[in-house]
Amino acid sequence: MLKPMTTIRFFSKYLFSTTLLCLSSFFAQAQDSSGVHARPKSIFELLTQKEAVKMTLETDLTTIIELKKTNQYFPGTLRSEDGKVYRVEMKPRGKFRRKVSVFPPLKLKFKKKDLVADGLDTLNEIKLVLPCYESELGDELIVREYLAYRMFEHLTPASMRARLIRLTIRDTHVEKARRPMFAILLEDEEELVCRLQGQLSEEYGIPTDSLQTNQAAITVMFQYMIGNTDWEISMLRNVRLVRTPEAGKILAVPYDFDFSGLVSAPYSSPSSDSGLKTVRDRFLMSNGLNPESLKGAFTTLRSTKSVFYSLCKSKYLSNEASADMNSFLRSFFEKVEGKKDMPKLIKMDSD
Repeated sequence: MLKPMTTIRFFSKYLFSTTLLCLSSFFAQAQDSSGVHARPKSIFELLTQKEAVKMTLETDLTTIIELKKTNQYFPGTLRSEDGKVYRVEMKPRGKFRRKVSVFPPLKLKFKKKDLVADGLDTLNEIKLVLPCYESELGDELIVREYLAYRMFEHLTPASMRARLIRLTIRDTHVEKARRPMFAILLEDEEELVCRLQGQLSEEYGIPTDSLQTNQAAITVMFQYMIGNTDWEISMLRNVRLVRTPEAGKILAVPYDFDFSGLVSAPYSSPSSDSGLKTVRDRFLMSNGLNPESLKGAFTTLRSTKSVFYSLCKSKYLSNEASADMNSFLRSFFEKVEGKKDMPKLIKMDSD
């Protein structure tokens, strides 16, 4: 015969297992109108339903800044605009910006059991891009980079989803709140891969014929349009590679656009291989793609240019900044439109 405490533990474990089974069954049976199994909403999707939504992050920011070169996790809470409080752990991430920024970029990790309790997906990590400077310039650069992400998202679903937020950080070390700042919540690669139903590839030197050609060409021409040379597919530099079920082809998904001419961060510089003196010049990194593929990608960009111009007229930018971004984009289209030949192709193979 079971003792009373043993009986309680037995039924607790039974109840927990049954609850998980019921949840799994519920999610497995949930379908959208097209008949495809619906994935529960992620915490990223829940938090970013509105542009520039207000949030408050509470943590020991002073210590995080002091230890920004480590990969240590720190506890904290994130409060959404509707007052919902989420327990999170966060750690500094990135390379260059971790060194030069007042606030290092962070990775936020939510408690999976909290997400399940709220009926959300267990995808529990989000990247947080903070301003390099605690000033109006810092805010402007964040908005500019955010707009670059949104431009690429208009071109293809194989893109890192980025959402602008208005963030207040309350530093528990000194019991003081920092000035509200613009920041970017960026989709984690785990969620990207899940959404694209693929697998993350971390293989260096991927040959051109392994890439999904249209996506790769769009990536090349987009980076050329925004004046970015801080990337390279073969070296996995600021690019995520996702192998898809479609004949095993690989999607190239770019991120980190702060070194582009479109953003024009004071600390940015062009790749040494480009021979450029400033990020306001352009250099076409073709990654071995043929001119016809690049022409097709340019046609895609040209058909979307009105959307690009509209995005640049953001209410979160000054008129001067908006005009500068539009002017930079216009110089790209004026240079390429009406020409039979693409600009001189520079092959950037891994060999």
